[in-house]
Amino acid sequence: MVSISCFPSRALSYIHHGALILYKLLGRRKTHTALFPQVFSQRHTNPEPLVFSLILAIKSCSSVSHCREIHARVVKSVNYSDGFIGDQLVSIYIKFGGTEDAQKLFDEIPSKDVASWNSLISRFSQKGFVGKCMCALFKMKFVMGMKPNEVTLLSVIPACTDVGSLDVGKYIHGFALKTGMLLEIKVANSIINMYGKCGYLDAACQLFEAMPIRNIVSWNSMIMVYNQNGFPEEGVVCFSLMRLAGVELDEGTVVALLQACEDLGVGKLAEGIHGVLFSRCLNTNERIATTLLNLYAKLGRLNASHKVFGEMINPDRVAWTAMLAGYAVHGCGRKAIELFESMVKEGLVPDHVTFTHLLNACSHSGFVKEGKYYFKIMSEVYRIEPRMDHYSCMVDLLGRSGLLSYAYDLIIQMPMEPNSGVWGALLSACRIYGNIELGKEAAEQLIALEPSDPRNYIMLSNIYCAGHLWKDASKVRTLMKDRGVIRNPGCSIIEQGNKIHRFVVGDRSHPEWEKIRVKLEELIRKIRKVGYVSKTEFVLHDVEEEVKEDMINEHSEKLAIAFGLLVTDAGPLIITKNLRICGDCHNTAKFISLVEKRTIIIRDSKRFHHFDNGLCSCGDYW
Repeated sequence: MVSISCFPSRALSYIHHGALILYKLLGRRKTHTALFPQVFSQRHTNPEPLVFSLILAIKSCSSVSHCREIHARVVKSVNYSDGFIGDQLVSIYIKFGGTEDAQKLFDEIPSKDVASWNSLISRFSQKGFVGKCMCALFKMKFVMGMKPNEVTLLSVIPACTDVGSLDVGKYIHGFALKTGMLLEIKVANSIINMYGKCGYLDAACQLFEAMPIRNIVSWNSMIMVYNQNGFPEEGVVCFSLMRLAGVELDEGTVVALLQACEDLGVGKLAEGIHGVLFSRCLNTNERIATTLLNLYAKLGRLNASHKVFGEMINPDRVAWTAMLAGYAVHGCGRKAIELFESMVKEGLVPDHVTFTHLLNACSHSGFVKEGKYYFKIMSEVYRIEPRMDHYSCMVDLLGRSGLLSYAYDLIIQMPMEPNSGVWGALLSACRIYGNIELGKEAAEQLIALEPSDPRNYIMLSNIYCAGHLWKDASKVRTLMKDRGVIRNPGCSIIEQGNKIHRFVVGDRSHPEWEKIRVKLEELIRKIRKVGYVSKTEFVLHDVEEEVKEDMINEHSEKLAIAFGLLVTDAGPLIITKNLRICGDCHNTAKFISLVEKRTIIIRDSKRFHHFDNGLCSCGDYW
């Protein structure tokens, strides 16, 4: 056997490194000092094996107290003044929240170079400790007399982004400008990204415009900044300027553009981008293909989404889950279940996200038995502990099926405090079934959790109105007014040509309003002849019946349908609405699809509804 001491120092370090990687892969992190009792028994004459063993012991820590125990024994066993072992201890302290211990230990290490300081700052940044990042930066520069470099700034900036510390971000920007490091493209790109995520769009634009040299990351960052701040149109314009500048798109560009298409709700632009991807063979990129199929599903083009999925050579779990999510939001519960079973047969292991969409699919289709089964095997077979989203799906499934008491019992038995999603699912079910008492309790919980969300007040007001409790409904609206809570108006959008048309409830400002009004009156007359009757109970105001009919006929989705039929001759109408579709508009869309022989697809805030030949894909279950 060859003695380990006969290896050269560098070769030995490679062996140690390889063994450490193997150790990580094996995942042996259950104990700490107990793993290596021989390490601390006495001082070793050969320090390298000892250093390696100490690193493994440090890596096995599971708490600050464990780290302190090893720290104490390290001090007795080996001289770590070179900083190597010390850096490892500092890292593990920060990992488990022992920042004071980490800072104290770091200060004790005599040989602190720029790389070590950058490493410390990076660890603080990863934890979001902006203040500690800045303290370390100031101490490094003004106490130790060391000059921060671009790596230092790149370590600090992400922490500013994560917690929205705009003032610190501005300081770093000024520091980079003063020291000339702003000319480093990576630094400028990082600051642009930080400004975008903090909502400081103007500063991001100014910095981008001032850059003497831009790379593909610069352009991609700017497109994403526009998306993040609600200006996807400008993001598309930015892409056009990028092409004019002769910069070729990459994976990041495509993902940013597809995000803009989703925010805009434009299918034609998505198809155009798809064509570019195909011509450049980028459609085979797994991440891009997954993003594309997800986009098509969200734009109401489920067939296109399925086609992209079918063209993928070896889709991973993320792709399968994205396709399952598409089926779920379109109410295709049976297809979602079949896809899940196929995924499992392919040898892919579902994760918690997969089960969230699967349970959501069961909820949208009213599959109570199947939902209970998958909720059970999620923990018993796949060892996935139910999370808040899973409970929310189950409460929604039970509540929409009329099993309100079971839904409430499930909430009470949850191992964690229910959030707004859980109580919101129950409140929605209470509205459907007119359970005023339980709805009131759910609404009170919701308002306590989210006092500024108008949907909670509106839902409770609607429940009172449905029960003709007008005084109680009035009190809720007064409470909204007193608290300054503003209700978002119903808005529906439809794409026509290369333009998006927006319709707001009761809004008559569209240039084609008169034609839309005439068309809508014509449609109402047609569908009345085949049995349509206005459901004025969805007008939640105590007014005359004729006034209710006038009000309900100007809901935004009705205006969008009438406009769509005016400007198109064939193909499905795809409409997106920001709120839940009301019962009368749902009924109207069914009848219009019957008399006009057109498919109408409406996506509300919860799901897609496919209206065809007088029927809806949801089976009147939403």
